[in-house]
Amino acid sequence: MRLRNIAIFGAVMLAAAVAGSLVGPRPAQAVAREIVELQRDVTNLLQGQKDLSTQMTQDHTIMKTLVEQTGDNVGKLNGTISSMQKSVQDVQANSGARLDTMSTQVQGLSDNLEEIKSRLGKLNQQLVDLQNTVQSLDAKISGTAPAPAATPTSGNYAPPPAAGAPVGGGSVVPAGGAPSADTLYSNGLRDITSGKYDLARQEFQDYLKYYSDTDLASNAQFYLGEIAYSQHNYDQAVTEYDRVLTNYPKSFKLAPAHLKKGMAQLELGQKSAGVRELREVVKRYPGTEEERRARAKLKELGVPTTAAG
Repeated sequence: MRLRNIAIFGAVMLAAAVAGSLVGPRPAQAVAREIVELQRDVTNLLQGQKDLSTQMTQDHTIMKTLVEQTGDNVGKLNGTISSMQKSVQDVQANSGARLDTMSTQVQGLSDNLEEIKSRLGKLNQQLVDLQNTVQSLDAKISGTAPAPAATPTSGNYAPPPAAGAPVGGGSVVPAGGAPSADTLYSNGLRDITSGKYDLARQEFQDYLKYYSDTDLASNAQFYLGEIAYSQHNYDQAVTEYDRVLTNYPKSFKLAPAHLKKGMAQLELGQKSAGVRELREVVKRYPGTEEERRARAKLKELGVPTTAAG
């Protein structure tokens, strides 16, 4: 618009100059010079308009390129954000799986410690029984009585069972020479902590088959549930945990069995049953690690730790 006004102004001046030359006598040379100058000014104005138009075209092209580049960058940024979100979700999922594996491993280490303590207690009792037997023999020898064969009958000592003989409350050692209870249990713990779930399942099943009435039978049953849970077989896991709760009411695995049963039910979409089990853990086992985990899960679900009255 500004260039147009300048062009109009130049044309008006040219017309005025021509009109002036017609009105009053002026030298021809002066008039010609003014006309040439006006023509030059108009030419310069037209050239300026052309240059400005060219510059505007170039600026438009640059702006269009910048807009396209910005759009591409935004698209790439959106793609990067989506990838990051997926990575975060994958990390969260993997963290949950690793947490379950670590929990199983910690349980295994804890049971190893309990087993060692149990063995030490038995060895100590056997040592006491042996000392009592030696003292009895010494007393008889001092009294010049013939020494009978030393067969300890008190305490927990007992000779190794023969093949086919009953063990504990009815368990029987197989005639084929199956591994001892300690061997089966230790091998099962080793294999479950190293992720060899199928092998560990067979070992714990054998343990329960031959040594179902020993102190560690409830642990073996609990680990069958842990194996099923780790393999995402949640229906079977609930069944195995239920056997701990039903068959071993004095087991120290009751709290973790309730907790993991509730977790498995939640995985199956049985929210009401799962919440009920977690609330049972909070109610019956305060101050335990299981209670802390149950509270955290209930909070995550957005439900209170106790049922409404």
